Amino acid sequence: MINPDLTVKISSLTLKNPVMTASGTFGFGLEFANLLDLSSLGAVVVKGITLTPRQGNPGPRIVETAAGVLNAIGLENPGVEAFISDILPELLPHAVPIIVNISGNTLDEYGILAARLNETGVSALEVNISCPNVKEGGLVFGTVPEQAAQVVAAVRANTRLPVIVKLSPNVTDIVSISKSVEAAGADAVSLINTLLGMAIDTTKMKPVLGNVFGGLSGPAVKPVALRMVWQVSQAVSIPVIGMGGILSTEDALEFIMAGASAIAVGTGNFVNPQATVEIISGINSYCSEHEVNLKDLVGMAWEAN
Repeated sequence: MINPDLTVKISSLTLKNPVMTASGTFGFGLEFANLLDLSSLGAVVVKGITLTPRQGNPGPRIVETAAGVLNAIGLENPGVEAFISDILPELLPHAVPIIVNISGNTLDEYGILAARLNETGVSALEVNISCPNVKEGGLVFGTVPEQAAQVVAAVRANTRLPVIVKLSPNVTDIVSISKSVEAAGADAVSLINTLLGMAIDTTKMKPVLGNVFGGLSGPAVKPVALRMVWQVSQAVSIPVIGMGGILSTEDALEFIMAGASAIAVGTGNFVNPQATVEIISGINSYCSEHEVNLKDLVGMAWEAN
């Protein structure tokens, strides 16, 4: 039995373990502070932040599906200035790396957000490229390699923080997207964001969600997420953060063996607020039992294929 090394390095950022929270499922972290020790986590990824406050989509916003959840929150948030002045000062004393998920409608907005967060004490930025480019008729940035690369370049030019790019699964070739953002300066990629879906109320004979479409997350998306992590991690040289239906240590280990250097728990936080700390303990026990360090397990399944 050994005391395994679970650390993960993402550019200049070192995480004490590979377990993070997925943006949009953990609030700003403070909401969970009385349920678990935030400092025990690898990192807290806060909900999406935009340049100005957003009220989000009309309700209903969330509906359960078979083995998953559909959400159409619409990036409701107080805006970057309120986050910096009102929320971040309460979050930083918890001594856990804070990663801020940012979303913009234009390249300029991404650049401004990156610059504004640069000297605030946050540890890294996660760039949500699943946003519509309003200057291109609403085409989603993350579905076109060239546009995804432009977003990353705009962020990279305005920050010294590590840049993590969150990839959308709603594309025909996620590998080409991952390569384009790596070339543009991304320090890591995280995947997957939610799959686009919908639900219909047969009594009311209309869509359940007020926005009609929503993002599907939870165990239902895990096989898709695992496949994409496998593909992307073998195509890029930067770390991959895997997410999508991780509820247990076994789930997390699958992603790590598929090539993920770290993982993020999302919908699982709703089911079990202690899921993250339980998974950290489980990974530690697994590595100790098998006398390996975390890095030894990353991509382990490639060799067996």
